[in-house]
Amino acid sequence: MKRVLLLVLALAGLRPGPLLAQKPPLTTAQYQADFDFLWATVRDDYAYFDQKQTDWNKVRAYYRPQLDTLRSRRAFVRLLENVLNELYDHHAGLGTNRPDSRRLVPSGADVWAEISGKQAVVRAVRSGFGAAEQAALKPGNVISKVNGIPIEEAIQPFLPRCLRNPDAEARLFALQQLLAGDHRTPREWRVANSATEAARVVKPDEPTMKLENIKYPARLEARRIGTIGYLKINNCLFDNRLIADFDSALNTLQGTKGLILDLRETPSGGNSVVARAIMGRFIAAEAPYQLHELPAEAAQTGVRRRWLELVSPRAPQYTAPLVVLCGRWTGSMGEGLTIGFDALRRATVVGTEMARLRGAIYSYTLPNSGIGFNIPVERLYHVDGRTREEFRPPVYVNLAHNSAPDPALQKALELLQGRK
Repeated sequence: MKRVLLLVLALAGLRPGPLLAQKPPLTTAQYQADFDFLWATVRDDYAYFDQKQTDWNKVRAYYRPQLDTLRSRRAFVRLLENVLNELYDHHAGLGTNRPDSRRLVPSGADVWAEISGKQAVVRAVRSGFGAAEQAALKPGNVISKVNGIPIEEAIQPFLPRCLRNPDAEARLFALQQLLAGDHRTPREWRVANSATEAARVVKPDEPTMKLENIKYPARLEARRIGTIGYLKINNCLFDNRLIADFDSALNTLQGTKGLILDLRETPSGGNSVVARAIMGRFIAAEAPYQLHELPAEAAQTGVRRRWLELVSPRAPQYTAPLVVLCGRWTGSMGEGLTIGFDALRRATVVGTEMARLRGAIYSYTLPNSGIGFNIPVERLYHVDGRTREEFRPPVYVNLAHNSAPDPALQKALELLQGRK
């Protein structure tokens, strides 16, 4: 079978497509052929097996027999979702979904938490675009139950079944899937301000607060905060129209004492054309901003392949100091922009850990069902050799110990205005 391959660099995960129309089911042989295509493609091209406990041969042995009783495309979609979840990688997924599919992380999630004992501690809440914020969830809150089920029990359905050894990263993946919820089931969380305080019940999927009902005001928000310019990109780094919007807005902010570029709402990835266009407005000479590696080629040929991607200057150059804001909803190409500005030594990066989406994804299409899937195939690095997912802002903001309405923005203003 010839693979149908479309290269999509640095896309931050898949945005859910429409539910597959109910067509006549494929034959068992066709389902098996599609399964084998996906399994072999992941085996050959996935870039991060060395960082996983996934036993990919066991995945085939565990899931392929289930095809014998499969009778619908809907059931096939669910099986493929489960197969890709064995990678516990938010950057791997299908190009379609069911109503009861999990929302995508980070683009469909509104809270980031980590497991502590048998509970989940909230580390970040999506700002301005999430039901969790409207439900008054705060960093430092403790979630003990989801829909009445204790956290430890509730994450079990989302844990991989084919690991060689337990992995804390797999548990974290399962927790994010649990908290993101699906597209039709209301979420209910039992929440306390600390592990010892009385809990309250939070229902973040009330109709007025549901994530899907909240819209961005524009692709790009621009304003002045005193003598400081502020630009916020709203999840459109995949849209080439942003280039003209950005150029126009930046031109109006020429002459400001400094600029804040807010990338904290860029979870759905993008393309390097848009990213390079943005970075190009801030540099005077061509320079590298990101390092790529293709492990599959090295595995197949024994010859390592790595290359630097360059960004070229674009006029007119903005020369005043720049601060880039990042956070848990800075994903994929947003992460590439962030490490790029840091590598170019053109900005001070302020915020928290980012989405930590691994690598650049390639897109494939199954030959019989036409279902698309994406997996990370290229590894991406800061030019200093750190992996992109390892990057931590040089100016780190602890959200759980700061009472300011927007501590990262406050810190950026302090830096640009010459205060501590």
